[in-house]
Amino acid sequence: MQNTKKLVLAVASLAGLALFLLASVNSVAEEKQKRQVFQAQAMGQGTQLGRSFSVTLNISEYSTLEERQHLVDAFEKGGSEELFNALQKMPSKGRIAITGTVGYDVSFVREIPTENGRKIRVLTDRPIQFGEARTSTRSKDYNLSVLELDLSNQKDKTTGVLLPACQFKIDKKTKELVIENYQNPWKLLNIMDRSKK
Repeated sequence: MQNTKKLVLAVASLAGLALFLLASVNSVAEEKQKRQVFQAQAMGQGTQLGRSFSVTLNISEYSTLEERQHLVDAFEKGGSEELFNALQKMPSKGRIAITGTVGYDVSFVREIPTENGRKIRVLTDRPIQFGEARTSTRSKDYNLSVLELDLSNQKDKTTGVLLPACQFKIDKKTKELVIENYQNPWKLLNIMDRSKK
């Protein structure tokens, strides 16, 4: 049986989810955006060491502050499962695909200005494969996907991470938001903005 990995966000309770999904009110996300396309190479870590694949993220629009609040409210009401249900009902903001696959819709995308560039955070419901649903494997509980790009203005400083199967929980002891992964995170390298002309 595969061990799960936990990432703890150093913030308390629901504020943790709000901060994870946070973007400045003056963010570019509120403005009319042109379609953006990012490509990256995902490199395995831990048990996936030595494996790699290409990832393409197409962004047609960014999520609004109202959509962010809707997700925070859903998590407060029913945890990760209610968050998953809310994401399923949201309109598509773009697509994420691994090379050789059709990919799937992205439900939530925010852009956050940083000191040296910007972050793009993606949270979406993960399609459950037929085999997972039929055999009711433990992976079915990890029905969210998270991707973060840290786009730096400094050369060779852009990085990212992909969590293809995860769930959000509140740690009962520390009251902190925990992202529990079904497998190790994938490190994103060689990130290219294909929307630049």
